[in-house]
Amino acid sequence: MIPRYLVDMNLDDVPVVEKDVIVIGAGIAGLFTAIRASERGSVLMVTKKSLMDSNTRYAQGGIAAVISDEDKPEFHLQDTLIAGAGLSDEDAVGVLVHEGPKGVRSLIGMGTQFDLENGEFALTKEGAHSQRRILHANGDATGFEIVRALSEKAIATEGIEVWDDHFAIDLITRDGECCGALVQKPDGSRVFVRGKATILCTGGTGQMFRYTTNPEVATGDGVAMAYRAGAYIRDMEFIQFHPTTLCYPGAPRFLISEAVRGEGAVLRNIHGERFMERYHPQLELAPRDVVANAIVSELEKTGSTFVYLDVTHESEEMVRHRFPTIYETCLQYGLDLTTDWVPVAPAAHYTMGGVRTDLNGETNISRLFACGEVSSTGVHGANRLASNSLSEAIVFGRRIIHRISELPPLEGEVHVHEELGSHSAISQQAVVEKRLKLQRVMVRYIGLRRSADSLTKGIAELKRQLPFFSSLMTKREDFEFANLLTNALLTAESAAAREESRGAHYRVDFPQRDDANWRKHTVLHRLQGQTEEAIHDATVR
Repeated sequence: MIPRYLVDMNLDDVPVVEKDVIVIGAGIAGLFTAIRASERGSVLMVTKKSLMDSNTRYAQGGIAAVISDEDKPEFHLQDTLIAGAGLSDEDAVGVLVHEGPKGVRSLIGMGTQFDLENGEFALTKEGAHSQRRILHANGDATGFEIVRALSEKAIATEGIEVWDDHFAIDLITRDGECCGALVQKPDGSRVFVRGKATILCTGGTGQMFRYTTNPEVATGDGVAMAYRAGAYIRDMEFIQFHPTTLCYPGAPRFLISEAVRGEGAVLRNIHGERFMERYHPQLELAPRDVVANAIVSELEKTGSTFVYLDVTHESEEMVRHRFPTIYETCLQYGLDLTTDWVPVAPAAHYTMGGVRTDLNGETNISRLFACGEVSSTGVHGANRLASNSLSEAIVFGRRIIHRISELPPLEGEVHVHEELGSHSAISQQAVVEKRLKLQRVMVRYIGLRRSADSLTKGIAELKRQLPFFSSLMTKREDFEFANLLTNALLTAESAAAREESRGAHYRVDFPQRDDANWRKHTVLHRLQGQTEEAIHDATVR
């Protein structure tokens, strides 16, 4: 069994730092909530690397919000519900689409500069969106621009203290409420950070897989910490594989934005044939799960490891202006987006599931909140609609800060004395090998296509790693592997339970969607085990 804490501790012997709000993580979720929280009290941001290291930084496409006169919140809601394949919470989606435009204005007020055309926001269209509602910055560098602006504002804000290169090991709880976190400093010493509220903004779990668009910091730390603390973890089987990542010798799995297809790019198999018409009426702009599975089907039929993305029929000026980052990156590897078909294949991209929250971002543990990819707000359902993730972070981030303002101060002393027993030593080489093995297991058995047989084998392989929790963990890499293993098990067990195919979860032995039996959430709890949760019909529209 996964233990409550990863390390021995006696809080009576650990220095204490007190703040009103503790933000664990960075990205758009961490930065936005920290800035907003600083308007009402003191804030500590704990990042295991730096403010610039997050999934947000690599977001290319943009942020979805109803901006144009031709668009309506009702259109955005329907697009999101369709992409979510029956598992999105309509109330949560309603919050997103109605409050998203206000969130975008907040980002602009904090210094974000979105692209303009003739004095108006330059809007593009992405897969499964019925309207052009995607705002972008510097062509295809939206995430970087948002992180730049918010980082500069956070650093300049007097009420925010930033701890780079610090690792939050575990959440500290008392009688069903979160009191803060145990944090390891760069020198290996530890401190208890205590606060009125703790917000998890730790991002996703892409590093579970060998091939991912996520940076190295995406190790699912928040989900694992919350699970150990007793939070409910929901819908972990839904891992979105982005259909188009660069698949070329010597190159990383670099994301090639959905917006490229939104501007006219087409997919071709290795024989040069367009194939999406065989899979979906929306062709290249079908939902991501549909496109990713279509590509895998073509790979199996042709015996190839990639398909081609072709935008050569569009003007060179448009391609270079609209997608400068993608263009320059491909050029580094000898590929000219304006003249060459670019080889692409799916890679792990986004975690739809996560720590279950209510409409105010609060978990079942009082004073513990989750924002961004680490959370399961109910917006994304079984398959996230492109560019909804950045919107979700700011919309629910604002709600989190409002809820925190209603909380009374944390009072009373907090005592935790945990002795885990004997520990085995860890060699750093062993951790590297274990991580690579876990990634191989996930790709082979718990990847884009699954079956009862593959999942059973994958779970058995993962469980062989459970003795690691008895190890003496002292370094960031140790804690990250423990968190990756936790996320991998949660993902595999949820995928084994869901005996149907829906959204980003595809079972070759249950290829059909089964609303009669499986239009519900899978929920995991450390002590209660696996349960299920009904879908809530909309109460507010």
